[in-house]
Amino acid sequence: MKPGFINCVFNKPGRLFIFHHFPVLAFCCLFFLSIFMACGKSKTELVGLTFNGETTPVIHTENVLTLISDSGVTRYRIQAKVWDIYDKAKDPYWYFPEKIYVERFDSLLSVDANIEADTAYFYKLRNLWHLIGNVKVLSMQGDRIDTGELFWDQRTAQIYTDKYVHVQQKNNEELEGIGFRSNQEMTKFSFYKPSVLMNIREEREDTIAAQ
Repeated sequence: MKPGFINCVFNKPGRLFIFHHFPVLAFCCLFFLSIFMACGKSKTELVGLTFNGETTPVIHTENVLTLISDSGVTRYRIQAKVWDIYDKAKDPYWYFPEKIYVERFDSLLSVDANIEADTAYFYKLRNLWHLIGNVKVLSMQGDRIDTGELFWDQRTAQIYTDKYVHVQQKNNEELEGIGFRSNQEMTKFSFYKPSVLMNIREEREDTIAAQ
């Protein structure tokens, strides 16, 4: 008999019972019993995830082309590569990190102004746009504005900045200065530190004509 084995033979008429490897069988039974008992004692734990509404958007959209209405009237068309909506932030905002282009419609749904920038924030509760990087505006009067940063307050219908601004008016007169404020129609505006640039092309043409 080999060590560790028990060979039990019961000779009865017509029956032969042989049990081999009893220790192995006992080990297997104990193993599965321990698994069963462990499963019986297990419990499910829910792991809480921390959600930061200031840094995590509730909606992320790419390749956006959408219309925005005001009081039931379509007023704006927004085109952007990325649009993140932070509605759970203390000051809810939209974030456009990879360029934005906005068109404004008149009552006949014709485009009367547009604005573009590298990056933009729109604060919903304050109805305030913050445009950053290569900001270009074509006003309803046909004037063009170039600056590095611009705020557009839709509640007060004002646009303003404390950065350098270059304005090319429809009559080709060029204005520039540091700091700028205007109504959104660009009919009344002022510079904090202005300077005037006459249209160089017109001056040259006048000089050539005089010669």
